[in-house]
Amino acid sequence: MNLKYILLSAFVLTFTVLQAQKTTRVNAVKADNYGVIYTLPKTSFEITLLVKKSSYKRGDFYPYAQRYLGIDNPVTEERVIHTLEGVSMVNKGIPDKNNSFMVQFQPKSFEPFVYLREDGLIVSINADPVPESTEKIVLPEGETPPVDPRRFLSQETLMAGSVAKQAELVARQIFDLRRSRTDILTGEAESMPPDGNAYKVVMDEINLQEQALTSLFVGSLQTEYFVRTYTVVPDAEDIDKMVLARFSEKLGPVEADDLAGEPLLLSLQNKTETVPLELSESDLKRLDTKLNEGLVYNIPGKAILTVEFRNNTVLNKETDVVQYGSQDVLTRKMFDNMKLPIQVFFYPELGAIKQIIQ
Repeated sequence: MNLKYILLSAFVLTFTVLQAQKTTRVNAVKADNYGVIYTLPKTSFEITLLVKKSSYKRGDFYPYAQRYLGIDNPVTEERVIHTLEGVSMVNKGIPDKNNSFMVQFQPKSFEPFVYLREDGLIVSINADPVPESTEKIVLPEGETPPVDPRRFLSQETLMAGSVAKQAELVARQIFDLRRSRTDILTGEAESMPPDGNAYKVVMDEINLQEQALTSLFVGSLQTEYFVRTYTVVPDAEDIDKMVLARFSEKLGPVEADDLAGEPLLLSLQNKTETVPLELSESDLKRLDTKLNEGLVYNIPGKAILTVEFRNNTVLNKETDVVQYGSQDVLTRKMFDNMKLPIQVFFYPELGAIKQIIQ
């Protein structure tokens, strides 16, 4: 594994919510020389795999499925199959320890304050933060066998001396259920349901019993969904088909170095145009002074993130990447207005300016 990328993995269950990150208001006070320390983020990506787990269980009477019910393909071997149902990505900012700064206000400015997230990332200046929605994954509902089929077995079936005899009696019971349903549908049943509600109750019970008893021959299937999330923190270089993880039909998602699975390949291509600048020594000094005295913020670059599996692209998305961008500064003079203090709102995940209100 290439050490310049950080990969973490964990199981998480998620759902769609509208929420706000917990923030803290920090006032610029004389004791701190009217300065507030904040941190800018660097980009990380949370790549989430949606996995379907299908568990096949054979029925007790599967050898007799063809003989009694004409079923040619019953489950004959219990097995578990995992399928990759989808891949999604969330752009998540994490604190960059190398990019902590102090925004300093004039002593006479009007009660300046800064909102920071718990991890120190800047959210807003001189304004209450605005709650932002967070995209989460909604897990599909799985399927489970409705009931235990043995609860519907007759006393005669339970007392039968052989499995073959039991299979014959259960098959006869299934055909009786089908005949009863047909009689009700055609109005030829000796005792018809008195109204629509009773009709539904009776038909649902017949269908339930038939499905349960048939599973003793054809087998049953139980499905469930889960997700596994991998976090990737790129550096300033492109990523070319890095093995994010591997996927096995038998085992599901496995680690990148586990050859039991086939690889999921992640690529990240910088799409930001760069213009080389030739700065003199005096220009560099002025730039350094500007960065030290003003409010530094990020200007993220653009990139294309793709994930491939079995020679197919399962994720292709344009995204912002702080590591591919640059930084700029709001001068300290912008915060000197005592009557109408400037308000600045940030994209906390990017450290970029969202809105300035003067």
